[in-house]
Amino acid sequence: MSRRIKNSKHLITDDIPKLIKQIAIPASTGMFFNTMYNVVDTFYAGLISTEAISALSLSFMIFFTVIGLGYGFSSAITALIGNANGKNKHFLASLYAHKGIFFMQMLAVVLTIVGFITSPYLFKLLGASGAYLDTALDYMNVILAGTIFFMTNFALNAILMSKGDTKTYRNTLIFGFFANLILNPIFIYGFLFIPAMGIKGIALATVLIQLINIVYMLYKVMQTKMIHFDNLRYFLPHKKIYKDLITQGIPSSMNMLIMALGSIILMYFVSLYGVKAVAGYGIGFRVEQLMLLPALGLSSAVLSIVSNNFGAKKYDRVQETLNKALKYGFYISTFGIVFLYIFGKIIIQQFDNDLEVIAYGFDYILVEVWIFYAYVILFICVSTLQAIKKPKMILYIALYRQIIAKFLVAYIFVIWLALDYIYLWVGVLIMIYTAAIFAYIYTQRMLKKLCV
Repeated sequence: MSRRIKNSKHLITDDIPKLIKQIAIPASTGMFFNTMYNVVDTFYAGLISTEAISALSLSFMIFFTVIGLGYGFSSAITALIGNANGKNKHFLASLYAHKGIFFMQMLAVVLTIVGFITSPYLFKLLGASGAYLDTALDYMNVILAGTIFFMTNFALNAILMSKGDTKTYRNTLIFGFFANLILNPIFIYGFLFIPAMGIKGIALATVLIQLINIVYMLYKVMQTKMIHFDNLRYFLPHKKIYKDLITQGIPSSMNMLIMALGSIILMYFVSLYGVKAVAGYGIGFRVEQLMLLPALGLSSAVLSIVSNNFGAKKYDRVQETLNKALKYGFYISTFGIVFLYIFGKIIIQQFDNDLEVIAYGFDYILVEVWIFYAYVILFICVSTLQAIKKPKMILYIALYRQIIAKFLVAYIFVIWLALDYIYLWVGVLIMIYTAAIFAYIYTQRMLKKLCV
């Protein structure tokens, strides 16, 4: 491979606070528009019916599984490329890029097949039946058919993130938001030769936007010279590369998958309070995500910066990145708490005028905002462990907070003690803080052990 690959030397030389801002701000901006994208979907689903909102909430759990696995393995690609670039092994970095794309596409095919088979059973398990079940499947089946587009974009973004480029993905998410504003009503209600598709139209708009974004993302990736199409063998599976991808990607992907399973467990217990509780939770959850976006942006910055600096053995910069990211995250969380206490109820009211749905959504917000600090710690520590190629503990932390502790807390509060809806979230708060404290202590111990 004779092509000159654009390096990422600035990630191991530039000022850390400056780098965090350069990477985190575009990432957070993009995630804001991505969340607003989901808000638009929720808004239009609300115009269809409260049942459509509940169906969207149910579908989101499976959709999150697809997105979670994509995010987990794309983080692995970023970490592996970043470490290779930090060691000046640019050919190896390019191999990870080429083979990572094809790996993600094969994963997409598997997820599509499994999703088509399992989604009806999962929806029924969560209480969907009749028209409610049909509505959820109408949305989910279209999304599953477009999984390969989601995964391809994840892989392309992983390559760009390893270079510290979060602006390209931001641009695709901004475009997606505005395109969704136009396409959703067209596909839902019909226009000219386009038939009215209802909730199917929301899903079709999402898949079409992903396909369009691939073209732009691929163009930007090819500019980095990390991939090319001169020799297609570079894309084919390779035992050593795939082993690295699987070893690095499974803990993070399982973390995301376990998060999805944890969401299903939580949704089951929420559903015991009724369909309106599910709708309120779905709205509250999406509103909450708005304030978590900067923390997710910080975690993207940590992954890019730490992976490159760890590969270059600049361990002082690794620790500085962790400390600065946590500091910025706590500042942002404080703002988020104040903002949602003041405006949370008003925002929720924009999605549903049912007073009971609004009450459920705001009860969720009242408690969940206090978990922001714990989420910051978890996001940043998980990215750090991924970046230093020690992701195994991520899986165990996820098992604790998403499955074991979450089930016990929900069972005790909802079934055994039969407490009101709001106390479910109090139990979740306690559980997540214990996980965050452990994650921080473990991450610091690993850094002291490896960075010598």
